[in-house]
Amino acid sequence: MKYKHLFGPVPSRRLGVSLGIDLVPHKTCTLNCVYCECGKTTNLTIERKEYVPTDEILNELKHYLDESPALDYITFSGSGEPMLHIKISEIIDFLKNNHPKYKVAVLTNGTLFYNKGVRDEVKNADLIIPSLDAGSCEIFKKINRPYEKLNLNEVVEGLAALRKEFPGEIWLEIFVVPGLNDTVDESQKIKEIIEKINPDKIQLNTLDRPGTEKWVMPAKKEELEKIASFLNAEIIADFKPRKKIKSFSKDIEGGIISTLRRRPCTAKDLSEILGIHLNEINKYLQALIETGKINSKEGERGTFFRIK
Repeated sequence: MKYKHLFGPVPSRRLGVSLGIDLVPHKTCTLNCVYCECGKTTNLTIERKEYVPTDEILNELKHYLDESPALDYITFSGSGEPMLHIKISEIIDFLKNNHPKYKVAVLTNGTLFYNKGVRDEVKNADLIIPSLDAGSCEIFKKINRPYEKLNLNEVVEGLAALRKEFPGEIWLEIFVVPGLNDTVDESQKIKEIIEKINPDKIQLNTLDRPGTEKWVMPAKKEELEKIASFLNAEIIADFKPRKKIKSFSKDIEGGIISTLRRRPCTAKDLSEILGIHLNEINKYLQALIETGKINSKEGERGTFFRIK
């Protein structure tokens, strides 16, 4: 069976063997973040609806999980904002009622939790990983480029309410963009927000493969360590190499290398050629960059990867 909405399992640094579920069409999101590895948002929206048929997702899950695969997590993620799908709770409930041995994680930008109904829809998940990249409205607009009606204060209040209501774990991710949210003033504001939200973990990330905007650069290790100490956070950008994660597939890596030997490709090219979800392709591209097998260069259509 060829899956349209499931991808992986992907070699996830945080979640181990993680089966992904993509609930929205490519780049349908409430934000247009400057660092996003999936490219620019083409449908910037806060409209919640059934973007892809729920029955299709459930049928794919039934087929895939029928043989009880070894998974650490089933994760709502992909190339857009999963909380935009209005029936996410129905899918979570299906998993918890029929396959309770699997943990369910939701990777989200956290922008819609100001709505009590949206918070209720994830109450049966095990883990929520929202992002928060700014302590001020100015930096929120510069880094995340939100849908015009989204307000940072409202987003923060929603995350704080989620923490009070949600019985599972919340890991708050902060993506550090040098020159924007790494200043002393912005770090202080972020720290004050963290105290309101009170997450179980705070995780720092930074660019490890080309983002949406060419000017975005990775933060230096020393700067990450300084911010991590101030925020009492862990740095996930320097986690173990993906090749050591048990879900890492030599076949996928080999397919990417074989394709790039023929000609340089963008991540989107590779996704279409190999029939593998863009998020999964990005994980393997980073692993290949880490080991020095490939490099990247900007072209007219975006970032091209090539064999060294």
